[in-house]
Amino acid sequence: MIVQDVINHLEALAPMAYAEDFDNVGLLVGNKTQKVTGILVTLDTLEAVVDEAIEANCNLIVSFHPIIFKGLKKLIGKNYVERVVIKAIKHDIAIFSIHTALDNALLGVNDMICNQLELINKQILIPQSETIKKLTTYVPKNEAEELRAALFNIGAGNIGNYSNCSFNVDGLGTYKGNEASNPTKGQKGETHTEAETKITITYAKHIENQVLETLFKTHSYEEVAYEITTIENKNQNIGMGMIGEFDKPMDEFSFLKHLKSKMNTECIRHSSLLNKKIKKVAVLGGSGSFAIQAAKANGADAFVTADLKYHDFFTAENSILLADIGHYESEQYTKNLLVAYLTKKITNFAIILSQTNTNPVKYL
Repeated sequence: MIVQDVINHLEALAPMAYAEDFDNVGLLVGNKTQKVTGILVTLDTLEAVVDEAIEANCNLIVSFHPIIFKGLKKLIGKNYVERVVIKAIKHDIAIFSIHTALDNALLGVNDMICNQLELINKQILIPQSETIKKLTTYVPKNEAEELRAALFNIGAGNIGNYSNCSFNVDGLGTYKGNEASNPTKGQKGETHTEAETKITITYAKHIENQVLETLFKTHSYEEVAYEITTIENKNQNIGMGMIGEFDKPMDEFSFLKHLKSKMNTECIRHSSLLNKKIKKVAVLGGSGSFAIQAAKANGADAFVTADLKYHDFFTAENSILLADIGHYESEQYTKNLLVAYLTKKITNFAIILSQTNTNPVKYL
């Protein structure tokens, strides 16, 4: 197994195409063709984590947070980022970061929080836009079924709970090839009329390369006419945060105790108690102040996140209970999620859960 094989498994869980634009995900250090001796999974890649990987003979670190976030102009070991990168390179250790790709995944960070809190009826809180593409192409009528089947086979035409979705219109296509052409239908230099089917099919943007490869491989024409557009439909299976419900509502104090216990946090900063039952709960791992309005708009009784500032708590406006459980605490179970996932996908050697506590925040 090589590094790229592991990346392929991780991309199936959380395609890098859905990471946020500001993020730095993917293979940050190392060679994708390097053979893997072991995989260490961590929340953050610190020097102690690299030492742990060396000791365990792991030459691939799968990290949630990217160790390289801003551009590096020098590698002289003046800060922890440079020292980590230098040590990893020195010991031929590759580092892969999944970060906001996993934040936006249906079975990612926020699903894990919902499971910890025992929430049901889970849905994406803020569906990501511009994730659905539409292909329109024209194919000889007698070849339309073959092309549709090939596109369906790679996952195009999937919409929510439905698959094999397309729209088809029959008509007549015309073309005239020049002297350099080699038409599969008709003769060069002559205008040809062909009974064609116009096929329109949607697909998730992360499979666009596969869609185009399949189109060109299956289509018989020398020059394939096609167009690609991005549609405005929201993808309900990709996006930031989740919202779910408790089977039975609980009072606010019981909810906060439940939250503190299930998320293993020493401190919860919260907005004013409203003397109301908590049933519908929105969650967003990491810094989530930007999602407060979405939580309110979706009727959440409480919103669990991290890194709320002083003025963020005012935006509760006596309509929602805001609970800041800490950045590390909100994402701590992410590495367990990744270990469980990779262990199912890769059975020929152990996937190791890092034992290094990388939380930089301490409580008195």
